Amino acid sequence: MSCLAVIPARGGSKGVPGKNLRHIGGKPLIAWSILTARESVKTSKVVVSTDDEQIAEVARDFGAEVPFMRPSDLATDCAPTEPVIAHALDWHEARGERFDLVALLQPTSPLRRPGALDAAIEQLIASGSDSLLGVCENHHFFWRENEGAEALYDFRNRPRRQDILPRDRWYRETGSIYVSRVEAFRASQNRLSGKIAMFQMSEEEGWEIDSEADFAAMEGLFSWSGLSQPGALER
Repeated sequence: MSCLAVIPARGGSKGVPGKNLRHIGGKPLIAWSILTARESVKTSKVVVSTDDEQIAEVARDFGAEVPFMRPSDLATDCAPTEPVIAHALDWHEARGERFDLVALLQPTSPLRRPGALDAAIEQLIASGSDSLLGVCENHHFFWRENEGAEALYDFRNRPRRQDILPRDRWYRETGSIYVSRVEAFRASQNRLSGKIAMFQMSEEEGWEIDSEADFAAMEGLFSWSGLSQPGALER
C-alpha cells in the first residue's frame, strides 16, 4: 500500500526558538524524523510541510521533499495539524498522486528505533485498523486537584508494576508515529478514527521535546541509545 509520510515543521516556535533546526544527537532535530521516514521501505514519499525557507533547505539536505511552502493560515500558533496533513494530500492529489495511507511523524519526538515506522504500518494493515498511534506504557501514579488532592488510583493498595494486569495498564500517546488510511482520514478529518490500533514503543521513544529541559534529557537518551553514533540512521 502506498504511504505518504508528512513531517510538519513550523518555523515560528516560541517555547524553544529555532527548535526544528537545533542540533541533537549530532543532527538537526527535524533530520531524525526525515531519516526515520526515509529508511522505511513501506513509505512511498517523504514530505516536509513548512513555512520556513531554512527548514526547507535542511529538509532537502537530508533527503525529504519540500514541494510546496505551507500557507500562512496553516502556520500559526493555534493551527491544528490535521489541516496540514489534508493540505499535503490535496497538493499531491491535484497532481494525480494518490496514497492509501498517510503517516504523521512529529519532529518533537525524534528518538525512534530503526524499523519503527515499518512495524507500525505492518501492524495497522495486519490488524485491519483504520488508524494507529504510537504509545508507551505508563507506570506513573496520577493525582488531580478536586477540592483537595484526589488520587486517580487506589493509594491504599498501591500496586506494584509487575502485578498490574494487562487489562488494567495505561498507555501514554507518544506523539511520535501516527498512521491512518487516507479514506478514514478524509471521512473524519482526524488522524485517529474508526478502528484504532496502539503501536507500543519503548520508554525512551516516548519523550517529546517542548522545553530546554527536554533537550537536555533527550541528548542523554540519544547517547545512551546509540542512535547518535556514526552509522545510526545515516542519510
